[in-house]
Amino acid sequence: MSYTIALNFEDGVTRFIGCKAGETVLDAAYRQKVNLPMDCSDGVCGTCKGHCEQGEFDMGDEYIEDALSDEEAAEGMVLTCQMVPSADCVIQVPVASTLCKTEVGKVEGTVAAVERLSEDSIELVVDMDDSAELSFLPGQYVHIDVPGAGAHRSYSFSSLPGEKRATFLIRNIPGGVMSGYLSERAAVGDRLTLTGPLGSFYIREVTRPVLMLAGGTGLAPFLSMLAQLAQKREDGKGGDQPVHLIYGVNKDDHLVKVDALEALKERLPTFTYATVVVDEASDHPRKGYVTHHMDAEVMHDGDVDVYLCGPPPMVDAVLKYFDAEGIVPQSFHYEKFTPNQVGEAA
Repeated sequence: MSYTIALNFEDGVTRFIGCKAGETVLDAAYRQKVNLPMDCSDGVCGTCKGHCEQGEFDMGDEYIEDALSDEEAAEGMVLTCQMVPSADCVIQVPVASTLCKTEVGKVEGTVAAVERLSEDSIELVVDMDDSAELSFLPGQYVHIDVPGAGAHRSYSFSSLPGEKRATFLIRNIPGGVMSGYLSERAAVGDRLTLTGPLGSFYIREVTRPVLMLAGGTGLAPFLSMLAQLAQKREDGKGGDQPVHLIYGVNKDDHLVKVDALEALKERLPTFTYATVVVDEASDHPRKGYVTHHMDAEVMHDGDVDVYLCGPPPMVDAVLKYFDAEGIVPQSFHYEKFTPNQVGEAA
């Protein structure tokens, strides 16, 4: 028996390790050459303290309160030198990955397809050399090297972790480095290098209603998140909380992957979605911005986890809307992207 532990470092790097039954996270990390912070390894100093965001584990009773108080334990804080997982876990490590002598992972793949979905979006499909090495949390992104350009661009996965074929939604930007490659030079069989995973934008354990807000190609991480939620439901591991997505675009023909959303509705009965178009000349039934369609029903009186991914103006507008309306969700996770951004998801 082995469990997968995602270690999320404060510099945005995520490293996945395997933890054997009965093994502490600290020992598992050291065995795989990830030097987590540690002084005593006896539950005394508190140096190895982190926060477990999801998963099940046993902390035992051999640590002292000075290292981890009852209040901290109740909030999900853990000592990795004492923590013995009994399920897959996600742990926030409050130091940079470089201090733990761990590197961002690199994986190789081959271009399998490039499809123009609309005037402003392209889907890139990559066949990975080793899907087992492509671990990430749904919502995270990678840097993709642009062949012949000496540069990389960053994109969120729209596919599930561990799949042989990885997919990405990419905004088509005139003159863009990646857009130019995909539109003009890309060919099936081209070799690509992906570096990651990166980012703190990923789906947490669903214990209450969820509201997802997507702008343009910001839909990508939500496709990955929803696919995981559907898979968990099919495996009998939850899926009873309502999940609502509001997906906004500028023009009618910018709406893409609606067929994928319909398929996800079939697999996840608690999932609903609404599409919104900004263009005033559109005949779409819902026009305007996503903030115009966030009614009380989807806000659940604030008892909701909100995930937001889109261009900076959209993210800023939602933040201002929440502030103006006095809305304070139980949790709020967001990621903004800009054209040609090299350090954030796009």
